[in-house]
Amino acid sequence: MDAVPVLDQPGLRAVGAVIAVLGIAAVIGAQNAMGASWRNDVDPTERTALVTHRPFRLVRNPIYTAALAFATGLALTVPNFLALPGLVLLLFGLELQVRYVEEPYLHRIHGTAYEEYAARTGRFLPGVGRRRG
Repeated sequence: MDAVPVLDQPGLRAVGAVIAVLGIAAVIGAQNAMGASWRNDVDPTERTALVTHRPFRLVRNPIYTAALAFATGLALTVPNFLALPGLVLLLFGLELQVRYVEEPYLHRIHGTAYEEYAARTGRFLPGVGRRRG
């Protein structure tokens, strides 16, 4: 597939590779920060601890933020007309997962503690996407 000409620059590809590697490392770090609360899906019958420390004190979904960083780095490393819409679709899919699956679960399980955490902590970026009461 042809590269997007404006993004097909050796410097951008190098920056993209660095961002992708850092994104992978951040995913692993955020998963480790969750400790025993880490799950790859939401089990409505399970109750895990509300994790609000380390990267979770900055954003509510650091694993997804890191995955988006990885995908951004990949899109810069391989800047074709498929990678860019793929990045947008990933963001859209993560928004749907968080808003309609994970946040309702966390609210149901942790109630006020989660609402207070969500009111002070951004969804994917610090300060952006905080929940209003």
